[in-house]
Amino acid sequence: MTQSAELATLGALAMALAGPVQFWSMGPLALRLEGLPLLRLDAISVTLATLVSFVGWIVVRYAGRYLDGEAREGRFHALTLAAVAAVLVLIQAASLPVLVVAFFATGQILRQLLLFYPDRPEARRAAAKFIRVWLGGDVALAVAMGLLWHSFGTTEIATLVAASALDAPAQLAVALIVLAAALKTAAFPLHGWLTEVMEAPTPVSALLHAGIINSGGVLLITLSGLVQHSAGAMAALVVLGGFTALFGALVMLTQSAVKTALAWSTVAQMGFMLLQCGLGLWALALLHIVAHSLYKAHAFLSSGGAVRAVNALRKPGPVAVPDLAAVARSFGLALMLYLAVAAAFTLLVGDKSPQALALGTMLIFGVSYLIAQGLADAAPGPLTRRTVAASLAAALAYFSFQVVAQWIWGPALPAVPETGPLEWALIVLAVLSFGLVAFAQALFPLWAHHPATAGLRVHLANGLYLNALLDRMIGGFRTSPKS
Repeated sequence: MTQSAELATLGALAMALAGPVQFWSMGPLALRLEGLPLLRLDAISVTLATLVSFVGWIVVRYAGRYLDGEAREGRFHALTLAAVAAVLVLIQAASLPVLVVAFFATGQILRQLLLFYPDRPEARRAAAKFIRVWLGGDVALAVAMGLLWHSFGTTEIATLVAASALDAPAQLAVALIVLAAALKTAAFPLHGWLTEVMEAPTPVSALLHAGIINSGGVLLITLSGLVQHSAGAMAALVVLGGFTALFGALVMLTQSAVKTALAWSTVAQMGFMLLQCGLGLWALALLHIVAHSLYKAHAFLSSGGAVRAVNALRKPGPVAVPDLAAVARSFGLALMLYLAVAAAFTLLVGDKSPQALALGTMLIFGVSYLIAQGLADAAPGPLTRRTVAASLAAALAYFSFQVVAQWIWGPALPAVPETGPLEWALIVLAVLSFGLVAFAQALFPLWAHHPATAGLRVHLANGLYLNALLDRMIGGFRTSPKS
């Protein structure tokens, strides 16, 4: 069974790799059945199909060893293949009915994977929460489809994204699409199920990143031409995505278990992806999906070996703790390096949007934390030089990848929207929020032992108890083995 499953995913990968060749030679295409558009071939779909097929193939190969001798190994492989097939339909859907059906099928299959060990109460609880949240997104998307049919008389995606204006029902439909995307990406406050998927086999956690947990971002990018017409929807994505990113990142820092920390990291990353969509940086959001999927799938599959490798290392000496002055210098240095690189790229490749510059500023705040360690008084010289070099490399990589992403996917996506008062207010709010959190994180060693900090750490480690509240709301603690 393992060999058959691996051959199936390898065949899917080969077909996916043929997609770019066909796209470059023939341009965008659509597969129709009696006039109804089923699947599409464009720059976005071929990229995601290659990503999903590759991750699916890796997961099947890993699962063949991970589940060797498991009584229900064949069932796991069958469900994995079905999940990959459903996601491939989802990311290539050419009409909303196909998209809705693919979303529903993906949710049902993933629920069965989460219940692979049905005797575990935690697995049943996670599956119960997941399916309710996922179906909520399905309902929102189905209602949005009906509203868009009422407004435009079609459900073909290519026609919808080319719309020049939205009437009231279409505006409501876009709001429901944003809601569906938030539910699919485990955004705050309904993120709890994602942090409990470890009760399923490890390959399931990796498979989630093959277009499942980031399917909300795929939905937004696919319908970006429609979503960007609603300023309210874009603002909601910035606020919800930014808050989810900060919340997930803070909770992640308090986790002691590797896989739990990775799950909270995914919550943060999905929030950041929603933020990118809200800023209209669609090409960067797609790049984020590709990079995060590859990185996080690898992180989950290699988590056990990583723990053993860290335990085998010689323990380092005392950690250099930066004071307030060192942290302030690190942020100033990081921003100066970033501004210098941004100015150089602007001269070379043209004007940069305020949204892209703001996003880069948020990213460089994370590097500032590393520089703070290097600028601490007790830090050795080589560490200082390496951290400064890391900041410069991060700034160069950000703008370089941005240019590449825009070159590959930019022609198929809407241009970054003009910045009005609302957009500027959201940009300033996002930059200040990320900056303050990063600054506080860098200073954490100075106040980590304060009694108030210890209490806050406990609350954050439990995700401010939102998961427990959701359990009570859905009766998760009383979930039966057959649910």
